[in-house]
Amino acid sequence: MLRKALDDNGEGHTYIVTVPGRGYRLAAVHGLGLAALSEQDLPLPTPVLAASISRAAVAPRLSIVVLPFTNLSGDPAQQYFADGVTEDLTTDLSRIVGMFVISRNTAFTYRNKDVDTRQIGGELGVRYVLEGSVRRSGNRVRVSAQLIDAETDSHLWTDRFERDLNDLFALQDQVTRSIAIALELELVAIEAVRPSERPDALDYILRGRAELSKPPGPDRKAKAISLFEQALVLDPQSAAAQSWLACALAGQIMEKRTASASADFERAEGLIGRALATSPRSPLAHFAKAVMLRAQGRAEEAIPEFETVIGLDRNWTYAIFMLGQCKFLTGSIEEAIPAAQQAIRLSPRDPAIGVWYWQIGMVHMLHSRIDEATVWLEKARRASPAFRLPHAYLASAYALKGEMKKAAQELAEARRVTADDRYSSISWLRTAEYYGVPKVLSLFETTYFAGLRKAGMPEE
Repeated sequence: MLRKALDDNGEGHTYIVTVPGRGYRLAAVHGLGLAALSEQDLPLPTPVLAASISRAAVAPRLSIVVLPFTNLSGDPAQQYFADGVTEDLTTDLSRIVGMFVISRNTAFTYRNKDVDTRQIGGELGVRYVLEGSVRRSGNRVRVSAQLIDAETDSHLWTDRFERDLNDLFALQDQVTRSIAIALELELVAIEAVRPSERPDALDYILRGRAELSKPPGPDRKAKAISLFEQALVLDPQSAAAQSWLACALAGQIMEKRTASASADFERAEGLIGRALATSPRSPLAHFAKAVMLRAQGRAEEAIPEFETVIGLDRNWTYAIFMLGQCKFLTGSIEEAIPAAQQAIRLSPRDPAIGVWYWQIGMVHMLHSRIDEATVWLEKARRASPAFRLPHAYLASAYALKGEMKKAAQELAEARRVTADDRYSSISWLRTAEYYGVPKVLSLFETTYFAGLRKAGMPEE
């Protein structure tokens, strides 16, 4: 039986072939021609064939099976909730670009079977196994999950999620999305550091993604660009390499860390055009286009692109955050807070969380809620000390509160971690960044810039 296991995400189709009565399964990726095969086309297995199929040959790097979650509640009626978590996790993980996920039907054949993870990994051709449990006590539900290396049987990651049992379906949705997002971050980080004697394009893409996942820092984008460039050399047609490189180029432009912004924009546009031509439904390619438009100050045009990304992958937290940011820049100011809050709720340990805290603090500041702004900006500074914006906004907030020593310290730190001299004067800062439509810019003038003047920043 030939079964398509994962939709096209811009990097080809993935299939599982199950041959009834012949006792083996094969996984194939990137157009190996299996779509045209039938059972009759496949040779009967022999000991030589079985022995020749190694785990490395059949296990894609981002490959996983979600085993049925165990119901520990002592109530058989709660089994439907545990099964729902398993099914939703399988669906959410399959949306991740480049992820190979075993189908729910196959995974459920292992329910209540005493089979170790190494055997499961070998039988299904996957590198990782996710298992977990659900326990209900009164009006609380606890969901635990563990990521296991199917080759070594070692536990790589574990987490626990506890929630009040108010709306069961909303709870199931929130928990499964949070696990899927945390898993993607963890899997990319693990694969990025896995030793490889002869790295291929995917190795460099994963390393670049891991670099972009780190908290904001001065060299983060440049390192990622170098890694994506190497991936593109090895595979010039890779839509993933094209899209990630375009994202990194656009991000570097937004951070003003390039001396060739015009050339970088032109290159990013070309990369995105090629990626969308080959993978028009790739959420990654649409995300790259949205980030580029945002970097160009075309926030209104970026909004539908970010909405497309979220429609294709509802768990893309940075798209959720940036959609709120773009709506803010076009005048829907308050929409930035719930967008950042949703990203925080879905990925509370995300390396980008400092940026999300900052966005909430910024909106509070623009509405002159200075005490609330200070709380969020201090959280942003603690989460991402090398990120310039929390320091700059704290300098303004402290000055508006009359805490001049703190304001001076934060302004000095903002200048230290910034690549250019934008914090040398109000006039330079006003032109160095995009502050949105006139009604939004006017709020910056009466709060943010006013505070920076009090903190000691000259007008010219």
